[in-house]
Amino acid sequence: IKRYLVISDLQVPFHHQAAVKNVIKLARKEKFDSVLVVGDEIDFNTISKWAEGTPMAYRQTIHDDRELTKEILWDLSEYSAECHIIRSNHTDRLYSTLLKVPGLINLPELQYPKFMGFAEMGMTYHKEAYEFHPGWMLAHGDEGNMSQHAGITALNLAKKWGKSVLCGHTHRLGQSAYSEGVGSHYRANLMDRKKASYLRYGSANWQMGFAILETIGKVLTPTLVPVGSDGSFVALGKAYA
Repeated sequence: IKRYLVISDLQVPFHHQAAVKNVIKLARKEKFDSVLVVGDEIDFNTISKWAEGTPMAYRQTIHDDRELTKEILWDLSEYSAECHIIRSNHTDRLYSTLLKVPGLINLPELQYPKFMGFAEMGMTYHKEAYEFHPGWMLAHGDEGNMSQHAGITALNLAKKWGKSVLCGHTHRLGQSAYSEGVGSHYRANLMDRKKASYLRYGSANWQMGFAILETIGKVLTPTLVPVGSDGSFVALGKAYA
């Protein structure tokens, strides 16, 4: 049996600290074979289009945010044989910023995976959707149309690609299936929506959670793990709080 821990949309420094701490406890106890990071591990809020022309654009926080992101990713995957990270819209913000200063685009140290030091930590970065298991694709979720209904964003990508899809992006926990036999599994997020200043009253149709995958041969069984507002959850017969 090969087991995967699937993490999405941490959006450091806006991650839910208690939830992340508990998932790290789970990772250290269970020692999953592989960790899949479905993008948006760092927010890059100070270089977003929403920061332009505001005091936020002048905050010098990227270094601290990067180091914290690396620390969390390491803690989640240090006991696993591999860690795969997929591109995403928030991490694309670095390249979008470089487009405004084209002379810097070719600097290797400013390429996102190099900027984050993934190779030095033994992590693999994928610029495009990645088939991590026969018939199963890892994608961020912004490659197609986003749905307001949990699981449907992944379902739409599954129909498009003809394979099952594991994705994040929409911050909704759900799973859907397609009658032609193309399944889709959708992941949620570990972001603390109370920290999302762009949400009015801190309200959004988001559900915190993560996923555990178990495979034998070509067979894959996904398990969704909802996370409570206090960061607690039950996984593999043990409570984490």
